[in-house]
Amino acid sequence: MATSIKNAHARNLDCSEAEWAARQELAACYRVFDHLGWSESIYNHISLKVPGEDGAFLINPYGLHYSEVCASNLVKIDIDGNTLDGSPFPVNKAGFTQHAYFHRHVDWAHAICHTHTTATMAVCSLEGGLQPVNFYACNFIGKLSYHDFEGVTVREEEGERLLANLGDNRILMLRNHGPVILGRSIGEIFIQHWSLQRACEIQLATMAAGKPVMIPDEVVAVHQRDVGQVRLPGGPGKADFDAWVRIIDRTDRSWRD
Repeated sequence: MATSIKNAHARNLDCSEAEWAARQELAACYRVFDHLGWSESIYNHISLKVPGEDGAFLINPYGLHYSEVCASNLVKIDIDGNTLDGSPFPVNKAGFTQHAYFHRHVDWAHAICHTHTTATMAVCSLEGGLQPVNFYACNFIGKLSYHDFEGVTVREEEGERLLANLGDNRILMLRNHGPVILGRSIGEIFIQHWSLQRACEIQLATMAAGKPVMIPDEVVAVHQRDVGQVRLPGGPGKADFDAWVRIIDRTDRSWRD
C-alpha cells in the first residue's frame, strides 16, 4: 500500500486549474475532519463536484486514512461510476452509491459529507433524534430530515428513498447510522457538521447529567431569525474552514501535493 500511495502522490494529473483548486480544498477538508476526530479508519466520505464538468466529482480513495488523502490521490469519478483520472484506487461502494445519487439529482449539492462520529451516530439512534436543548441544536430544529436504517447503502434503489426523505432540507439523519450533509461549498458542509457535532455532544452530555430543559418553539424561531447577524462575509463556513486549514498547515502541508 505504501508504494501505491507514493505513486498516487507522484501522478502527473492533467487537470484544469479549477479542478486542482477543488482537489486541494477537498484534501484539506479530509485533513481537517481527521484533525477534529471525525474520521473513521478508512471509511466514510466527503465529495466535491468538479467545477465545469457535469456529472463528475472527487471522492476519497478507498483504503487510505483521511490523514493520507492529498490533492493528487483523490479519485475523479462520474455519477455512473466511471473513474476519469486513471486512479489506481477503488471507491467505497457505499460512498459512491449515496453521493452519486445526490450529485445526480440535487443540482445545488456541490459538496457532501457523511460521517460516523460517536455523538452524531448516537443522536441518530435516539428516538426523537436531535432535540432543542442547547444553542447549537436551535440551528437545526425543523431543518433536519430522517431516514430509517436499511443496512449498508450499496443498493441504488435506496437512493430514491434517501432523496424523498431529504425533502427541502440539507441534512439527512440516517437513523442508527449517521448524518449526510449537503451544501453548496466545502465551507458550508464544514460549518454545518461542526455545529451539528457540537449540538449532539451537548445533548448527550445534558441527557447524561439529568433532565434537559427544552427551548420553546418561539425562542428557536428568534434564534434562527437572528443567527445570520453573526456570520462573516465570504459564504457560510468559509472563515471557520480557513482557520482550521491554517491550523493543520502548522504541522503537515502534504495535503496540497
